[in-house]
Amino acid sequence: MAGGGRRQAPPREDVLAAAMEMIAERGLEKLTMAALGREVGMSSGHLLYYFHSKDELLLRTLEWSEGRLGAERGRLLTRPGTARERLQEYVDLYVPDGHRDPHWTLWLEVWNRSQNAEDDARDRQAAIEGAWHRDLVALLAEGVSRGEFRRVDPDRFASRLRALLDGLAIHVAIGLRGTDRAQVLAHVREFLTDGLYTDV
Repeated sequence: MAGGGRRQAPPREDVLAAAMEMIAERGLEKLTMAALGREVGMSSGHLLYYFHSKDELLLRTLEWSEGRLGAERGRLLTRPGTARERLQEYVDLYVPDGHRDPHWTLWLEVWNRSQNAEDDARDRQAAIEGAWHRDLVALLAEGVSRGEFRRVDPDRFASRLRALLDGLAIHVAIGLRGTDRAQVLAHVREFLTDGLYTDV
């Protein structure tokens, strides 16, 4: 009979979007199953039925957020322009917006919890990192083939660049005094000028 049944649960993507919005507005510490349940009109037990644990909820939310970033990254990497211009856009997308950037806050929490995670969860986290790495390697290889970049090994250079980005990005995300987004971008530009660009 229409209208008399139980209210339908929101689509899973809506739950993940709500979780990300809560992290952005209130911080990760306020994201509990009970609070999220109130936000989306579900019980914490119902959420646990879908996600099994808070660790899984966080990882699913990170994968959802990464999917959106991946689509944005794909657009910028395939647009017209030089490899150097697109590399700068990749870096801009990678570096946190500032202290408590919600995506980076979530990323840090998921990796912190991964020390005791099952192999499947660790494989899924590695897949996230692998997508960023493969896109960067392809962009570097393109720049080398066009003569825009020095003849570096794209895979090795990508590993070094991402290590630099990760280290500096964490400083921004946690609000380490004396480090902000503008300073990080300047450090990365200097690293690329010294080690990659040909027209310097």
